[in-house]
Amino acid sequence: MKRMLAISDIHGDYDKFVRLLQLVNYDKDKDQLLLLGDYVDRGPHSRAVLEKVFQLRAEGAIALMGNHDKMMIDAFNGDEMNVKRWFYNGGIKTLQNYGYEIEKDDAEYWYTTDEMPPLLEMNDEIRTHIEILKDLPYYYETDTHIFVHAGVHPDTPLDSTDPQTLVWIREEFHKGYNGERTVVFGHTPVNHLHESNEVYFGENKIIGIDGGCAYSGRLYCLDIGRSEVFFIE
Repeated sequence: MKRMLAISDIHGDYDKFVRLLQLVNYDKDKDQLLLLGDYVDRGPHSRAVLEKVFQLRAEGAIALMGNHDKMMIDAFNGDEMNVKRWFYNGGIKTLQNYGYEIEKDDAEYWYTTDEMPPLLEMNDEIRTHIEILKDLPYYYETDTHIFVHAGVHPDTPLDSTDPQTLVWIREEFHKGYNGERTVVFGHTPVNHLHESNEVYFGENKIIGIDGGCAYSGRLYCLDIGRSEVFFIE
């Protein structure tokens, strides 16, 4: 039986991502890799992370959508507010990876000012990646587990849930989920779920694996079958 290995919230940290795959001895022919989103923003090498994710996906990995990946897509739909939201959530560094020059490259500035940034136009490099991102699914199911970026709505069937919920939900899921299958998710750093930097194993069959890599924390990999945890910090 293949190992099922789940990783979430890489956030542009290419070095940790590659070292984690080496640590777990990932083998595309023997393992099923599940990537739970948030490949971009805040870290230094979002473009390189996406290139690696797309390579792994072509080789059989399952890559899901995260809220930061969705913000990246939405920033190019002609809405200034979507651009601003992405800027103050770390998108500026991602754009710089693709050769964009941002006049005010301070995320805090865009968080505190009423000024709107200019609308973005795609260059050829970013267009290719955004078209691939648009194809990513929002969840993956097995008989025993659900894999998703942020969580599931406690009272809504998974296939009827608004995709925005699947990449943004927090406490309503953390406290309200009582389903039969175990949900493995990222999005919320584990130290916000309990007073620890360790992977969060909730009593209500939820497992949080966002180690806060975006904030100089850990990048986790969970071996689903063995409940074995690997990390790079």
